[in-house]
Amino acid sequence: MSLLPTVESETAANPVYSIIWLHGLGADGHDFAPIVPELVVPEWPAIRFVFPHAPVRPVTINNGMAMRAWYDIYGFDLLSQQDEAGTRESITQVETLIAREQERGVPSERILLAGFSQGGAIALATGLRHAQRLAGIVALSTYLPIAHTLANERSAANAGVPIFWGHGTYDPVVALQRGVESRTTLEALGYRVDWHTYPMPHSVCPDEIADLRRWIGEHLR
Repeated sequence: MSLLPTVESETAANPVYSIIWLHGLGADGHDFAPIVPELVVPEWPAIRFVFPHAPVRPVTINNGMAMRAWYDIYGFDLLSQQDEAGTRESITQVETLIAREQERGVPSERILLAGFSQGGAIALATGLRHAQRLAGIVALSTYLPIAHTLANERSAANAGVPIFWGHGTYDPVVALQRGVESRTTLEALGYRVDWHTYPMPHSVCPDEIADLRRWIGEHLR
């Protein structure tokens, strides 16, 4: 599978960690690139941030308009009918990005997957199935897609992967209850979720970035 186009930045030469960060529906890889200087602590080891652009595809819920999307969304009830084929295609594309980071000299256990909304869903779906241990998964304002197959498809290597989950209590796009239900599903399978809520809509906020900064710092070994 061809490599997705990406926006990249490195905090210093010769990165020893990589963070692959997936944007939300209708955005692109530039969307979260400005977060790097807000998030990074100077004392951290060198990190390469990789912000891929999702493919352009028609999105049913937006009247079939073509936009960057990790998978199609058929209705407002995000779980009633899911685009499993599109989700799995995106998992494969993110796996290809992980493999490239390994080819660049960053081992799997120093690669962190992050994502917002749709991107967070793919970060979860990919990371929990990835065959080699990852540094962590960051899930922001999102939910767990194709959850019905996770018990059979999950990777033993990532059974204990650190998971940071941030969600807005006023989120009108991915309702807080969706996140809570996803967290419950993961906890029932034995995953430990570092759960945080914030008084915000479908977005990120300074308190969330501060919590995420602390969390990432704890997992850079």
